[in-house]
Amino acid sequence: MMHSLNFKAAMDLNSLSFPSRLSSYSIVKNCNLRLIRTVACCTSGQSSGSGSAQDSNQSSIFSRTETYALLKQQLEVAAKSEDYKEAARIRDSLKLFEDEEPVLRLRRLLKEATAEERFEDAANYRDELKEIEPHFLLKCSSDATTLGIRVQVRSVYIEGRSQPSKDLYFFAYRIRITNNSDHAVQLLRRHWIITDANGKTESVHGVGVIGEQPVILPNTSFEYSSACPLSTPSGRMEGDYEMKHIDKLNARTFNVVIAPFSLSIFGDGVDNI
Repeated sequence: MMHSLNFKAAMDLNSLSFPSRLSSYSIVKNCNLRLIRTVACCTSGQSSGSGSAQDSNQSSIFSRTETYALLKQQLEVAAKSEDYKEAARIRDSLKLFEDEEPVLRLRRLLKEATAEERFEDAANYRDELKEIEPHFLLKCSSDATTLGIRVQVRSVYIEGRSQPSKDLYFFAYRIRITNNSDHAVQLLRRHWIITDANGKTESVHGVGVIGEQPVILPNTSFEYSSACPLSTPSGRMEGDYEMKHIDKLNARTFNVVIAPFSLSIFGDGVDNI
């Protein structure tokens, strides 16, 4: 069962800042959160056990996800520096890597089939993806506005806090709440709906965020980092904040939508499906 937990973390989520593009490799490599207090959704009754085979399996998973993130970053750097020979080499390595990962291979095939208007093939790839990754259509970010209150989210997989051999996958996310309305608002409560790849859904309620009920003035933003472990390599989160206008007498509370976003060990994988 999931519940809310306050804790001190040692990670750096600056790479999740907005609106810069997320680099999962830099997140994994630069885990220093400067003791930012976060709110985590966690599961109880985690399995225990140890052994060289489990450790080897965990290291293998860590290595592959890190390698994939690194290859994507290197490809982007090579393309920007116009080193096209190197970019072609990295592209081919990336394709070989994706061919060995069913989710990434199907994502790429779906993208190619859609671009080439082979819609029957695209439908088949989509159905196959739904079987192994139900939330593949979601990105690891979302952006929604309710009554002038904008909520932006970015998520990333944190390998250093994960233990795949024990079915523990740790995801961090950063949220920016921007008040584009003409009235000051206060965030009173949060509500999350968390769904793993097996379809198990948990509803989490809490007062405020990171131990605060922040007041957000017009044309200002509030940001915080948080985290959520899952028992599967992918899932989704969505929810809402309960807020009220503090400059209106007897104002009623209202709900601000947090649009669905994905939690995935490979991030968005093949971009722009």
